[in-house]
Amino acid sequence: QVHLVESGGGLVQSGGSLRLSCTASGSIFLIYSMAWYRQPPGKQRELVAAITSGGSTNCADSVKGRFTISRDNAKNTVYLQMHSLKPEDTAVYYCYADVLPTSTPDSYDYWGQGTQVTVSS
Repeated sequence: QVHLVESGGGLVQSGGSLRLSCTASGSIFLIYSMAWYRQPPGKQRELVAAITSGGSTNCADSVKGRFTISRDNAKNTVYLQMHSLKPEDTAVYYCYADVLPTSTPDSYDYWGQGTQVTVSS
């Protein structure tokens, strides 16, 4: 079993900052890519930013220059630093990890439970 637990969401004013964290735990042999997705109210889930095990990153055009994804492989943790937040960033943010468990030769996708980020204007 592998679990992802997010933290750091909340209510912030427009222009403010938040830092999300997500830690994976359980029977983990290796974590490949990790990412943050978000689902705004009434819309589909979308990729915000992703990072490989080697540290290569990519992010959505809508957050470039404002959000930064990073990870600590020793802690099985991925972070999303968000600056200059806008009301349109309001969403439930989900952590994702492509994990190779200790018990199988195949990797699987795992998701966190989501954390709410609300940006007031």
